[in-house]
Amino acid sequence: MRALKAAVVAMGLALGLLPGGGAEASCNQNRVVAPGDTVFSLAKEVYGDHEKWTLIYHANQQALEASTFKLTPGTEIFVPCATGQDQPPLAEGAPFLRPQAEMVLVAAAGYAPFSDPDWPGQGMAREIVTAALEMMPAPVPHAIAWDEDRRRQLDPILADRQADMGFPWPRPDCAAAPGNPRCTGFHFSDPLVEVLMMLFVTAENGFEFRSDADVLGKTLCRPAGQFTDDLDRPGRDWLKNGLITLVRAESPRACFERLTRGEVDAVTVNVFLGALTIDDMGLRGRVVPLERPLSTEGLHVIIPRTHWRGTTFLYRLNAGLAALKASDRYDEIVARHLAIFRDRMKQSAG
Repeated sequence: MRALKAAVVAMGLALGLLPGGGAEASCNQNRVVAPGDTVFSLAKEVYGDHEKWTLIYHANQQALEASTFKLTPGTEIFVPCATGQDQPPLAEGAPFLRPQAEMVLVAAAGYAPFSDPDWPGQGMAREIVTAALEMMPAPVPHAIAWDEDRRRQLDPILADRQADMGFPWPRPDCAAAPGNPRCTGFHFSDPLVEVLMMLFVTAENGFEFRSDADVLGKTLCRPAGQFTDDLDRPGRDWLKNGLITLVRAESPRACFERLTRGEVDAVTVNVFLGALTIDDMGLRGRVVPLERPLSTEGLHVIIPRTHWRGTTFLYRLNAGLAALKASDRYDEIVARHLAIFRDRMKQSAG
């Protein structure tokens, strides 16, 4: 059984940008990619639903051309068949109180569909972490607490040992930025999932993203508190060299409001957050994602380098995560949360 190695979704489908229709074909078998095949067209052919393209995407990421959803003609791919209590979040300003457990993790609330107490299963990353802890060598009693402000995880929660680990966090390019506080202060687990960072634009603005050169000189909005490592990665240095203008609005909604007023060229957030915000604001059809992702970011568990059991906890968590990814359970968790997200988009569209 093939494990889904990432949770990456593009909203060209969830926002209703592609047509539907078609009959189901054979699945759970290999096939050779024909000219013109895409993950979208194959999902339409195999499942009768182009929105199930993620099943093909996650089973065949190595066959995809870099940074696109295109398949290389002549490549053999696998077509799978479709499948198918913790502390409450702290109030703003409330002190964090460590639960009574040998291993305590703090999760970011309000980060659906990855970690959110109001999301089914409390989020994809939350379920993956819990399953990995159950499958690690010699499991220990653990607890997961919630905090509304992810930045507090670093300091004071993890810095003061109020919790042992935190999630979900993107990992900076530590080779390029060794002085980054997250690089110097924390260990990172293997990735729980990966997510696309997208550019969302108004349908009529004509912004095309074929290469990084198309972004130079543009004004982008990313909400305050979200990291910008992908904008300054090696070969880009967009912020460091003043090649783009970055607006830091107070919320995703505020970023999309600026976009609709023409104050920025694009909003850059993860694909799930963008889709949920567009839906909440009634902007479906008016605001769309560009097809080419801006970056792919892994989400990780972090643990302070100063933690006296840090390397031991990290080894055991990674061992549990590896066992989980080799099992059907990882596939089931990822597929279920993608289906929940897809269904919510369909319901709001109806």
